[in-house]
Amino acid sequence: MSTRSTLEFLKTETGSGLLLAAAALIAIVWANSPWAGAYDAITHHSVAIRVGPFAEEMSVAKWVKTALMPVFFFVVGLEIKHEILRGELSNPRRLALPVLAAAGGVVVPALIYAAINGLPGGHPQGWPIPTATDIAFALAALAVAGPRLPPTLRIFLLTLAIADDLVAVALIALLFTDDLQFPMLAGAAVTVAVLAAMGRWRTAPYSFWALGGLLLWGFTLKSGVNTSLAGVAAAFCVPLEPKRPGGQGVLAETMAALHPYVAFFILPVFAFMAAGFPLGGEAGGAILGTVSLGVAAGLFFGKQIGVFGMAALAIGLKWARRPTGAKWLELYGVSALCGVGFTMSLFIGALAFPAADVLHEAQVRAGVVLGSLASVALGVVVLSISAARRAREPAD
Repeated sequence: MSTRSTLEFLKTETGSGLLLAAAALIAIVWANSPWAGAYDAITHHSVAIRVGPFAEEMSVAKWVKTALMPVFFFVVGLEIKHEILRGELSNPRRLALPVLAAAGGVVVPALIYAAINGLPGGHPQGWPIPTATDIAFALAALAVAGPRLPPTLRIFLLTLAIADDLVAVALIALLFTDDLQFPMLAGAAVTVAVLAAMGRWRTAPYSFWALGGLLLWGFTLKSGVNTSLAGVAAAFCVPLEPKRPGGQGVLAETMAALHPYVAFFILPVFAFMAAGFPLGGEAGGAILGTVSLGVAAGLFFGKQIGVFGMAALAIGLKWARRPTGAKWLELYGVSALCGVGFTMSLFIGALAFPAADVLHEAQVRAGVVLGSLASVALGVVVLSISAARRAREPAD
């Protein structure tokens, strides 16, 4: 992406984060209002789709997770591919700090969750939930707290979150695959091979890519593999080069076209469907269960300790440099914002604890929301303090 398109990407993510927060708040208020039954009726309403030999029936919430979220993962895959080949992840010197910090931000939250849920009666399968960072929500909080802070902080946070997404995709592939249906899996593999070959055909109509992606999604759904991986696999087949000399690359063009729809529609809809949890009754009374405590503690304590601790270690050992112009307090504030797991944490939580497990599903939602809100509050306060100090400093 060019500098201009990167700025547009950051602007879109910031706006999306604010919309995500609004959608989640509406869901929580609605789920605890006298009209909570209507919220449950919407999210659990069964919808059947039949097109030729394809037939599937799921709840609205599951259709959103299964059919819309792969589009989000497709855009994530495009971002990861670009960053690896042309962006921040292609430069080893720039890559060191955010990648090492991301590693710390995955390991420490997982260890904290495992420590809380490692005793008898705990639920260790949820350890990947607090390892994720929500790009949109975190960037929105950074924009609100420190609009005049060094832009290197935003690039650091964006690169760290993309590396974090790559880990999340790998965890989904390794941990959340159902019983495999090998004929369907073979169909998915053939479709990926065709899409990869089509990557050499730069002038291919976008309708061909859409048809291939839809076919890959269908095979993946029926194969038992999580459909989010279909989005990532299709993204890695999209060529970087432009259709015609001097034009925008196919990958960048596709990402620019889809990103607003993902940011302003798909993610808020998913947040609305996934964030609502009751504060009363059996589910609400179990908010302080081991799952919710593990998720909240992992996000709030684990992320800031892991990200800031690993970043400080890398800088101290001269493996990497502090972001240009950034102060230690600001780096800590951004590390706290990494505890905003939200979208990806809710998604992984829905895989770790299926909808039939109502009690632990509610605990996951509560833990993600509480941990994310606490992380936002701490990060915004720390960055606001630093911004105020900068404002009082004499101009050079």
